[in-house]
Amino acid sequence: MPSPIAPSGAPPVPIRVVVVEDDPRFREAFVAAIVNAGDLVLAAAVATRAEGLALLREPAADVLLVDLGLPDGSGVDVIRAAHLAWPGCSVVVTTAFGDEQHVMQAIGAGASGYLLKDSTPGNVADEIRTAHQGGSPISPIIARRVLEVLRQKEPPAGEPLEHSAQSATLSARETQVLELVAKGFAYDEIAQRMAVSRHTVLTFVRRIYAKLEVNSKMGAVNEGRRQGLLRP
Repeated sequence: MPSPIAPSGAPPVPIRVVVVEDDPRFREAFVAAIVNAGDLVLAAAVATRAEGLALLREPAADVLLVDLGLPDGSGVDVIRAAHLAWPGCSVVVTTAFGDEQHVMQAIGAGASGYLLKDSTPGNVADEIRTAHQGGSPISPIIARRVLEVLRQKEPPAGEPLEHSAQSATLSARETQVLELVAKGFAYDEIAQRMAVSRHTVLTFVRRIYAKLEVNSKMGAVNEGRRQGLLRP
């Protein structure tokens, strides 16, 4: 289960982190950064796809760091499975692969962050906190590539957006959650604004993903805008 919100005045609940990384140097660097951070706790650190998938049978982590180039398969499989098994977990890719195919596969599978290894170890604790708070840590060069892909899919200026024959039907509360996600609010902030628990917010998020047939916050916002479900 995701980390609950600490009662007022109580110390913050540590953020549980799982690392799936086969390169010993980076795995050790990630583990050291997590162990040395007072608000983070290392739940597990493994080196293969099989070990990563096996961990998904354990209690959920809050943040999952996963490499894509694992020795026994693709980290995308771990991301996709984690999205289903641990829906409240934020997945951050840490990899050397920065090409469009790997980036879009990872985001499509449910990753909410994408960091290239040349800039990751030194600030990984901050990136984990950002992901847990509902943000999307992403290397600048990857952000540019994602924008280029989205720009290619946009219609020429002045042309109306084409809506699908059947737009998804979201409840009023689901629409409210989607609008707050689009504005950049973290799940904890959304829970406070709506006066509900984080678990309830995540339930709304899962329903939104299912109705819009997407696997990530970015995908939900883009599809919500495409279908006219979000106000300009």
